[in-house]
Amino acid sequence: MTTDRPTDYLISLVRELCKLPQETEWVEFKANDAEPQQIGEYLSALANSAALAGKAFAYLVWGVSDGEHTVVGTKFSPATAKVGNEELESWLLRSLAPKIHFRFFDVVVDGLSVVLLEIERAFRQPVQFQGTEFIRVGTYKKRLKDFPEKERALWRLFDKAPFESGVAVERVTDDEVLRLLDYPAYFDLMERSLPENRAGILAALEDDKLIVPCEAGGWNITNLGAILFAKHLDDFAVLKRKAMRVIQYHGNSRTDGGKEYVSGKGYASGFEVLIGYVNGLLPSNEVIGQALRKTMPMFPELAVRELVANALIHQDFFVTGAGPMVEIFSDRIEITNPGEPLVDTLRFVDTPPKSRNEGVASLLRRFRICEERGSGIDKVIRLVEAFQLPAPIFEVPDGFTRSVLFAHRPLTQMNKADRIRAVYQHACLLYVNRGQLTNTSIRERFGIEPANKAAASRLIREALDAGVIRLVNEDVGDKLRAYLPKWA
Repeated sequence: MTTDRPTDYLISLVRELCKLPQETEWVEFKANDAEPQQIGEYLSALANSAALAGKAFAYLVWGVSDGEHTVVGTKFSPATAKVGNEELESWLLRSLAPKIHFRFFDVVVDGLSVVLLEIERAFRQPVQFQGTEFIRVGTYKKRLKDFPEKERALWRLFDKAPFESGVAVERVTDDEVLRLLDYPAYFDLMERSLPENRAGILAALEDDKLIVPCEAGGWNITNLGAILFAKHLDDFAVLKRKAMRVIQYHGNSRTDGGKEYVSGKGYASGFEVLIGYVNGLLPSNEVIGQALRKTMPMFPELAVRELVANALIHQDFFVTGAGPMVEIFSDRIEITNPGEPLVDTLRFVDTPPKSRNEGVASLLRRFRICEERGSGIDKVIRLVEAFQLPAPIFEVPDGFTRSVLFAHRPLTQMNKADRIRAVYQHACLLYVNRGQLTNTSIRERFGIEPANKAAASRLIREALDAGVIRLVNEDVGDKLRAYLPKWA
């Protein structure tokens, strides 16, 4: 759904809706009846019914007669309507669960005032208004719980309808598709020549389900097409909060204000620019060796790339009002995305990848932006160990997933939790590569001198006591003992 709805589009849409032989389960006409409670219940009913009908949006129209569908005009003004001292739109949004996108449009048709309420279809679960779910049965608004067959049908639909198949904007022309999507970037990433004509371009975009034909003519741009190749995510109201934010702080706290950047392009077409910008902000260290002074990034750039890609791919797009974010501090970098992971954070290294957005993941693999084999986290930990950094943290704060990379700290400045986490991740990395943790491998991981084997043994003992690793050969001496992750 584009942010701007041209007047001629709105007039055309009203005329098309008026041509319907009768009200449908996804369209309701009113003259002046605009009681707030009723509007809220219609929001729920129409959103749920649009999902069942396979429509991207439902509509509530004021200023059109209920019977003949003729334009009669309305006195309803949503911009000035209030519930108590609260604006109508804010009150409605606060009363909906989950939050869905809806917008009021004022338009003049045949010299008469018409108000059009455009309502996004329900996704993943039925929409409630003030705790109650509604549905349309024919032209009547009913409680969903009174029609269990429709409720079952809705849940079956939600179970198999991925975010990517949803519609970001409907009924656009060939020219609008080419204006809204960065189609040259698509062909560059596919390493294909740009077709000679517009029909060839549109056919290629359709093959990868970036666009689909619209029943009313023209095209629908799918969420998949918009999120990956939007020239400007702000052009799509349901996606603009999904743009990646990058914030650089002056110190190691969020109170140390800094500069903020929002990547407004689609994830695929804008990925290299985004990564270049992030890496350009990363702190660096000067390393002196054999008469040469060399500047090294504080964090492995490839590790940052993998974690940013993961945040984009594995986020929960149905979480409204939140998007992925990179926060750069003086001593760490935090990469956060909405939604809890589908895999236990302690098993990120060894568990085959699971993605709630397989359409996004599949295309980004084809573009070689992310790993095909699910080895991205393995690579991150391997790079962290090569830089001898503290082990990264993978955590789940309040329904979000966050990955944290830390700047270099000597072993003597790592706390016990840091040391145990590093030993555990080292054991996991060795295990997936058919190896086992030993005193020698721990010394290599932390840069411990061979003469200081006792320090490595103390690290292993801490991890054993914490229950994150286990001994696999008790019948040998300390020098030859090997360890695996507790779960292996």
